Amino acid sequence: MRKLPPNLLIGAVLVALVAGTAALSLVWTPHDHTLLNIRGKFAAPSELHWLGTDQLGRDVFSQLMVAARNSVAVALISVCLGGVIGVALGLVASAMGGVVEDVIMRIADIGFAFPALLLAIMLAAVFGPSLPVAIIAIAFINIPVFARVTRASANQIWTREYVYAARAAGMGRVSISRDHVLPNIAAPIIVQATIEFAIAILAEAALSYLGLGAQPPAPSWGRMLSEAQTLMYLAPQLAIYPGVCIVTAVLGFSLLGDGLRDITDPRLVRQR
Repeated sequence: MRKLPPNLLIGAVLVALVAGTAALSLVWTPHDHTLLNIRGKFAAPSELHWLGTDQLGRDVFSQLMVAARNSVAVALISVCLGGVIGVALGLVASAMGGVVEDVIMRIADIGFAFPALLLAIMLAAVFGPSLPVAIIAIAFINIPVFARVTRASANQIWTREYVYAARAAGMGRVSISRDHVLPNIAAPIIVQATIEFAIAILAEAALSYLGLGAQPPAPSWGRMLSEAQTLMYLAPQLAIYPGVCIVTAVLGFSLLGDGLRDITDPRLVRQR
């Protein structure tokens, strides 16, 4: 049995921790994360409040749990949305080739010129800051990434003998892309999606930090950092907790993506 790389195992554990916390927050939290208790603000960690309370007396641990749910939801929706569109464009570009491929790839290049922050500011100016705005902005920057990965991987499959045989048998480009190309490029797409999860969580935290993501009373790791920056000397732990959560989530998905790449890339497998 082939030994799994350590980065895959560590990443899987960290991702399971974040995902498990997010799932648990759907049915249980120690306290209502919106409950205010001004008299109990800045309480130290105790049996009642495991990580203490913030400047409004809200339970910090409960907020971190619900914030994990929001971050995972934003990352999942935005990566899936961007992935579906990007993979479809990449498959079309590879299958059609020629002018169609050039046009799609040039459009993808233009997409790289619009960072999520700039797009979120533009959308927030029109529709107001919210989680849907953050999701659309993050999904948009994922489209060209998935389009390029899919097109590069699919171009290799189109030169294989079984694809030539399928074309000789009369199969159309759509059928070949669906039945032969897509199943054989699933591995690099999944690896890329895992890495994009880490980027999406970091982007969501950055947007929420700037007030362009989740709006009160919905908690967010980024907004918790923003609220804690004026309290660094009074209660530095309020910035440490969400910071550790962001690092854990991003590191977990990054290590998981690297580990999946290590076991799916034939070149890396041969090197080991």
